[in-house]
Amino acid sequence: MTRLMKKLWPLGLMMLVLTACGRPNDLTGERVGIWTKYFVGPLSDTLDWFANLLWGEYGLSILVVTIIIRLIILPLTLRQYKSSKAMQELQPELNKIKQKFKDDAKKQQEETMKLFQKHGVNPLAGCLPIFVQMPILIALYNAIMYNPFIHEHTFLWLQLSERDKWLILPILASITTFVQQKVMMAYQPNNANPSMKMLLYVFPVMIFAMSYSFASALPLYWVYSNIFTIVQTYFIYRPSKK
Repeated sequence: MTRLMKKLWPLGLMMLVLTACGRPNDLTGERVGIWTKYFVGPLSDTLDWFANLLWGEYGLSILVVTIIIRLIILPLTLRQYKSSKAMQELQPELNKIKQKFKDDAKKQQEETMKLFQKHGVNPLAGCLPIFVQMPILIALYNAIMYNPFIHEHTFLWLQLSERDKWLILPILASITTFVQQKVMMAYQPNNANPSMKMLLYVFPVMIFAMSYSFASALPLYWVYSNIFTIVQTYFIYRPSKK
């Protein structure tokens, strides 16, 4: 249950922050504040720039920005993969330490950290992509809500600044999240524990609720990102699967 909470709290925090974000004024005027001037504004300009190249389609612009963001954090993802693989290899040693010092939690923690240091393993490396993506997601959400051009833009059946009243996008976001989790569990045997199996169903429900609550452009980013992750996981993990 503890590992489950560690996995869920970033999404809960992001949901709280995004819910607290009101609908601000657009970015056509003066940009005040570090967050708006250096994060939200440039991201909004990037969406505009790619939309101009892609026949005015902001839905395609979000796709390109998604790919760029995921390529930027790719080194962290590879580091996460290496850390996960190293943790799998150390699992027998970790089990021995737990068994040997089962009555001494402090000593168990000390020996575990020594083992990590000896093999150069950082147990927090797997969280880095999540922590990096959170401010990007919040900045992207704000860029979408600030951008006056997106407010008037449609993509397929979607009004990008409004919720999908047909629920098609939230369902797609939920399904792709489920498939992404399923693929990760297939290529990472250590994820096949009860807590991770619970996440297989909890995450899609949370993503559905958030996708229904926010402007369609953000869950559209999630759908793109989930598909990217599924393909990326296949190419990163498949060669090492035996």
